[in-house]
Amino acid sequence: MTIEITDSNFEEVVLKADKPVLVDFWAEWCGPCRMVGPVVEELSNEYQGKAVIGKVDVDNNPEVSMKFGIRNIPALLYFKNGEIVDKQIGAVPKSVLAEKLDKQL
Repeated sequence: MTIEITDSNFEEVVLKADKPVLVDFWAEWCGPCRMVGPVVEELSNEYQGKAVIGKVDVDNNPEVSMKFGIRNIPALLYFKNGEIVDKQIGAVPKSVLAEKLDKQL
């Protein structure tokens, strides 16, 4: 199950994680985000224990969204050791997201 990431828990959940982290920046009103959402949920189940996978609702968490310059959603950022190591903007097939995550393991 994906973790709900907020302005208040971002540092703890993402930046201090001891595993690679995939963060899905999304919004309820975003059509492509609704396409990516179930894929991110599947990945969170498949990578349980190997990676942290969470979602940031950009409407409810403007601080984190601004900090990382999120202008287009869905935006998927990959973090390792507190640093952005990869990103994907827009809806893509599950295989693309999984391949980028595999590179961080």
